[in-house]
Amino acid sequence: MTTRKTLALNPDAATDEAPALKKKGRGWEISDKRLDALHEQARELRRHSSEAHKALAARFAKADLGRHKFTRHAVVGSAIVDFNCHTLGMAVDIFEEGDTEALATRRDRSLEAVGIKVMRVRASEVLENMDGVLARITAGMRQRIADKQEARRAHQTGQRNA
Repeated sequence: MTTRKTLALNPDAATDEAPALKKKGRGWEISDKRLDALHEQARELRRHSSEAHKALAARFAKADLGRHKFTRHAVVGSAIVDFNCHTLGMAVDIFEEGDTEALATRRDRSLEAVGIKVMRVRASEVLENMDGVLARITAGMRQRIADKQEARRAHQTGQRNA
């Protein structure tokens, strides 16, 4: 009789190391089966959102963000982020009570390794101080826009000089 193998978090593994993501194909070298499971899990999260998620999603829906749009519970690589703005390469994570800090930090490093900036916000802060949270997110969006413009300028001047 064979024993069934399960995936478990290795407590001895260094949390400083983020797994390398290779942006290739439909799911960054993730099997279609795993990717389908991630999309199903994201769909369930959208159906059964917390109050903080619902409140922030309602404010994003009302806000005029121009060409930028935040998608709720989006699959990015092998992670599900609470809100994702694809055009800015920015994700907003609502940190709930009971969430594992080590897993969230590791996921954030993996996303930042491929150019996605992750902003973490506490759920209690979303419910108690929505305007302050929106101000932080807006400032983060402005910073990402400035960073992208600077990178574009550097790329263009590098091509002209070559």
